[in-house]
Amino acid sequence: MSGLTGQPLIAVDVPQPTKPNILFVLVDDMGWGDLSCNGGAGVPTPNIDRLAKEGIRFTNFYVASPICSPSRCGFITGQFPARWRLTCYLQTRAGNRFCQQDDFLDPAAPSFVRSFKTAGYATAHIGKWHLGGGRDVTDAPKFSAYGYDLARGTYESPEPYPDLGLKFTPWSEQTEPQQVQRHDRTRWMVDETLAFARNHPSQPWLVNLWLDDVHTPHRPSKEQLADAGSGIGTPEFRAVLRETDRQIGRLLDGLKDLHMDANTLIILAGDNGPQPSFNRARSAGLRGMKASLYEGGIRTPFLARWPGVIPPARVNETVICAVDLFPSLCSLAGIAAPTSIQFDGQDMSTAFRGDKRDRSKALFWEYGRKPTPKDTPNLGFPYPKEPDSQSPNVAMRQGNWKLLVNADGSDIELYNLSVDPKETTNVAAENPERTQQLVAAALSWRKSFPEPAPE
Repeated sequence: MSGLTGQPLIAVDVPQPTKPNILFVLVDDMGWGDLSCNGGAGVPTPNIDRLAKEGIRFTNFYVASPICSPSRCGFITGQFPARWRLTCYLQTRAGNRFCQQDDFLDPAAPSFVRSFKTAGYATAHIGKWHLGGGRDVTDAPKFSAYGYDLARGTYESPEPYPDLGLKFTPWSEQTEPQQVQRHDRTRWMVDETLAFARNHPSQPWLVNLWLDDVHTPHRPSKEQLADAGSGIGTPEFRAVLRETDRQIGRLLDGLKDLHMDANTLIILAGDNGPQPSFNRARSAGLRGMKASLYEGGIRTPFLARWPGVIPPARVNETVICAVDLFPSLCSLAGIAAPTSIQFDGQDMSTAFRGDKRDRSKALFWEYGRKPTPKDTPNLGFPYPKEPDSQSPNVAMRQGNWKLLVNADGSDIELYNLSVDPKETTNVAAENPERTQQLVAAALSWRKSFPEPAPE
């Protein structure tokens, strides 16, 4: 294989950087209940659980969207993705026009990667991008436009890397001669991450390691399938989840071998809810799944570890969101956040350090502007097909209250998450004044978006 993979991990006896390394592991379609530490149903994840034991586990973490591209936009920019006209997964130009969205993330958008590069960090993207490029979108900005020094992107990127395939989606049965097989991709990405770290022993580095192996279709090797064990879902799903966990273990051990684990802030999160949910087992009973604004579609695992800074074995109920990551990372690393950015998130770094705190900003979501045409099912917004999972298309959370409503004001639902986290009982009728207030706020937020891309 080409690239950095395969070089021995030899620690170099040089001074360590004073600022922390940042390793952000984002796992595609990882559900809240996929992890043992979150009450997973029968698929052990001991290596990922190490992050929880040695760091902090957040129980109220939300992504910015229930589907991949806008979710990733929220992490990168610190802003709600509709600000940048991203509302669905990025697809063909025709599909993007149908969804009234742009073809890629505008390079003028804020980027925490760019801020860290400006502060002296070496930066790399390894794995799934899905913020522009692929299919018939050939003019997406290069990775460097967002602040990356090194890029190892998948097919859905402006610069797909040969080892990950140049022509076909990761789930295609077609492969190219140089391409790493799907069951081996996570191992390859971990190797590339460790090689990048090894090559920057005295410079702080930031790596976005965005894995895609929990995303369907699940294609383990024969050996991985034989080790699937019992538990929820299909043997294929259990096999790829176990393999993902194994490779996270290799990642943690590799950083320790490089003497970098003590000075590395590791964050692990899911980018949206699971698909399929296997009767809500993958969401630990939460209602909804990928493409839903119910909790199972937008609440995902979130773990953080930084020895000596983040206290070990903490469970924190603070409500945090993907849009908080940009300002929080800057604060944790001692980097000035750009003052020109109107963040939709807020600095929640004290929560990372173990404090329980209330957020001052409400959270908002939007997904699904119009039904996908029946004659072109691969065009537009995909919707969940499991029972009681399709939600109204606008939502907000303020305190313990969660409101859902369609953009036209119909189908109002209100839940008190402190007593009903599985969203079983709509209490809008019993709380008319609160409901009216939240509906007004949610619809006002929805109307504040930039004009949609022309169809």
